[in-house]
Amino acid sequence: MIIDSQAAEAQGVERIAELMCVAARTAPKGRGIDNLATLIVSGADKDRLAEEMRRIAQATGAQFFERDAACLDKAPLVVLLGQKIKPSGVGRSCGYCGYPDCTACAQGTGMCAISIGDLGIAIGSAANTAALHHVDNRIMLSVGRAAVNLGFFEPDVSIAYGLPLSVTGKSPFFDR
Repeated sequence: MIIDSQAAEAQGVERIAELMCVAARTAPKGRGIDNLATLIVSGADKDRLAEEMRRIAQATGAQFFERDAACLDKAPLVVLLGQKIKPSGVGRSCGYCGYPDCTACAQGTGMCAISIGDLGIAIGSAANTAALHHVDNRIMLSVGRAAVNLGFFEPDVSIAYGLPLSVTGKSPFFDR
């Protein structure tokens, strides 16, 4: 059997995306509470993300959404990492959410810094996994915002980031 480079690289980037999801899942989490959601998106669904990013750019004037959509167009797939932002339940105020304690944060509109921090650690673990396997990637909040807007995640996932992947001679995410 002969597998050409195009097929091998396509299969490889899918495997690395799966490993990135594993790395994100096993990343340390505050109090051991796992509120992470992971997705791998390609094909027509990836194209829908890019279209939504362009729509956001037009609606808000935030042109980096358009720039990032052009990068997403060049990627065969994107890993999405989202978080259910639930208070960690430490019971006392850490001061970041603006509420006196976790119960008040849960009843209000606070964003738990511990939960958001967990997402950041997961993103770092996923990006590191891609880098260790020499797969070009870039962390993009714009992709995550589009995914949340389109309902790719469960409704209680309110914040997400995307990491498009590329296996080419030159990273499409570098000279943007």
